[in-house]
Amino acid sequence: MKHYHSTNENNFIIKSVISKKLTNKEIKQICLLKDKQWKHGINSQLKYFKNNIKKFDYHNLLYIQSKLVGYTVLRKRTCKIESKKKKLSNLMMCFNNTIIKELGFFSFLICNNHLVNFYKKNNWKILNKNFFSVEDHKFFENGMVFNNKISLDKYFFYFNK
Repeated sequence: MKHYHSTNENNFIIKSVISKKLTNKEIKQICLLKDKQWKHGINSQLKYFKNNIKKFDYHNLLYIQSKLVGYTVLRKRTCKIESKKKKLSNLMMCFNNTIIKELGFFSFLICNNHLVNFYKKNNWKILNKNFFSVEDHKFFENGMVFNNKISLDKYFFYFNK
């Protein structure tokens, strides 16, 4: 598990935890934070977490003064970013990229048009829509990759595998 601490006035902590080591309190904090962006209610968030998170997914948590303010999950199938503050978002992406490289993952994400430049600035590459598909999930957004070490004619991604 990685931990980074700051001694500046923000007093932040950033850490990475695999699902099976998350506490119930951390899971609830994650779901409450996610519900600020996707307002489906805490019970819906907890149900989604239970049904879609696997025990070896990586959860990157950003705390300021012990309050969870940023969260990402790294999965072999998807990566979702929720941080809204620009400097904190860049910090989270730097941390995510470090973890992805250390684990040797090839990573894929789906994002809206307004986030493409943000990910590009963080060394993610956009895929031409003609050269990839997500086989088990319908979407109309952009696909981006990071830490791609191979070149293929076409990528086939799976959201739920």
